Amino acid sequence: FHIVDFIVPGLSQPSGFENAQITFNVTDRNSNPHIGIYYDSMVGSVFYKDQLIGSAPLMDPFYQEPKTTTIVYSTFGAATLTVNSNRWKEFMDARQQGTVIFRLEITSVIRFKVTTWDTKHHKLHVNCDVAVGPDGTILPTWRNKKCPVYFS
Repeated sequence: FHIVDFIVPGLSQPSGFENAQITFNVTDRNSNPHIGIYYDSMVGSVFYKDQLIGSAPLMDPFYQEPKTTTIVYSTFGAATLTVNSNRWKEFMDARQQGTVIFRLEITSVIRFKVTTWDTKHHKLHVNCDVAVGPDGTILPTWRNKKCPVYFS
């Protein structure tokens, strides 16, 4: 998993929390030539200072063929974000320092397909730390960064 894009468009507006929105794009590469992956569910969550500010299902169940890349793209808006004026002030304070750091967490229940048999279910966890600049767009040094992955 690599974070390709992360945008908080209203970050340059003092009262942007009223229309808060976060858009992101992550690539999921299955580099194995012989193993496919069934994604039974996928949920994205955004954190600021380890506080959950939004969560939503990301994709319907799908099968990822070996040696393919899947784009995971979503926009969290007013219905999925819990950003109030106090939280927005924290964003604005960090913005004054030049960087606002978020964490995008993707969790999924997966199964591996090895030739003719499927494995048991595993819970996949992806954690992408990402920083945006004063304009709300991802900083270049964070673009295409590999995200740590673990299973539980």
